Amino acid sequence: MELRHLRYFVAVAEQGNVSRAARKLFIAQPPLSQQLKQLEDEVGTPLFTRLPRGMQLTAAGESLLEDARAILARAQQAPLRARERERHGQAVLRLGLVPSAMQSLLPGLLRAVEQAGWEVQIEAREMISSRQQQALRQGELELGFARPGNQDADALEVASIEDPYCLAVPPSHALASGDEPLDLQAAARLPFVGFARYQDADYFDRTVALCAEAGFTPLIRHEAGQLVNVLALVACGLGVAIVPSSFATLYRGQVVFRPLQAARHSSRLAVLAAPQALQGNPVLASVARAAARELHGLAGRLHLAR
Repeated sequence: MELRHLRYFVAVAEQGNVSRAARKLFIAQPPLSQQLKQLEDEVGTPLFTRLPRGMQLTAAGESLLEDARAILARAQQAPLRARERERHGQAVLRLGLVPSAMQSLLPGLLRAVEQAGWEVQIEAREMISSRQQQALRQGELELGFARPGNQDADALEVASIEDPYCLAVPPSHALASGDEPLDLQAAARLPFVGFARYQDADYFDRTVALCAEAGFTPLIRHEAGQLVNVLALVACGLGVAIVPSSFATLYRGQVVFRPLQAARHSSRLAVLAAPQALQGNPVLASVARAAARELHGLAGRLHLAR
């Protein structure tokens, strides 16, 4: 088994389609299919169920995907980390980030690290929440800013704040006026801007769940893969979007954010850490505490914004 087999396998698993994976890898589709077949022959069991419009992981494929991601991450980082350690003698902290945290939390954390003079090199990676939790458990990350689901609080969590969902609407929209919490049912007939499911399944699924709780299925007419693009489409008047309220601290003025009435599906923003990575390393533990302080500072800004 070679690293290229694992790299091709992960690409197909993440794209759910051989054609899309081939384009992402800049190779032709037939050789990619052949490499997958070689990997399945070596593993000794099918890794995918072939569907008319894509590929679905088997139980064996899901198991291999976890190991393949960890192996590829370590293979990619090993020479870099060795060179950096030799050159600077610094600790390396790999940090996972949901997109909004890059603007709301990361700048303050970097300032705190610089001001404290800690000898640590931060390697930031955009990563959806479910993937961050997996990466922390597998040793691919030391720290993360994530939005864990309601049932996902565990030993990884260092600190968390409530970051309730709101409805982002164009400033000229009828729903833009009013300060009271909005009944999401008021948006039942409106076009929605959603996060592309293949890029951010967490947000997509939570949008659908919140609308289902309000008694309707959202008409997701537009999709974007990045937070800034979702809100840009809303600002253009193409639709509305369900987003955590912390987004309002970054984009107030371009989009109006209406708080929603209490829902069963809540949202938290959390600092997650791999306990085994922080034990015995006071510098990394200090960075984790600084990350928690940044998170609670954001909570204060959310309170003032309401």
